[in-house]
Amino acid sequence: MKLVVTNDSFEEVAKRSGERAKRLARGEKIVSQKTINFESPFDIFEVLTTERMRLCILARTKSYSVSGLAAALKRDPKSVRRDVLKLEKYGVLRTREEINPGHGRVKIVESTSKSLQLRTTF
Repeated sequence: MKLVVTNDSFEEVAKRSGERAKRLARGEKIVSQKTINFESPFDIFEVLTTERMRLCILARTKSYSVSGLAAALKRDPKSVRRDVLKLEKYGVLRTREEINPGHGRVKIVESTSKSLQLRTTF
């Protein structure tokens, strides 16, 4: 699945939806895609900071625990945990719990998509 992050206007969203409906009516295959639409580009950059983008890129390579991500990124685990929560809220990442034998449970972080397209208009 592809994830598109944009700040399209209502008109652009409606146009894109109409084109998609026409392709479906013609029986064309539609690529699975999730779109997150922000009000302004500034809102996008508030959520997708440089450090969070690094986290997303790494999470796309394989599933990591939060502590594994923190170690790989050379960051504080608390900061990574906060970033994961923020990105999970917007649907960029997802988490699941696994049993960690002898240590309780561990939170595993995964990407929700194979690719991320960032498109903004100022």
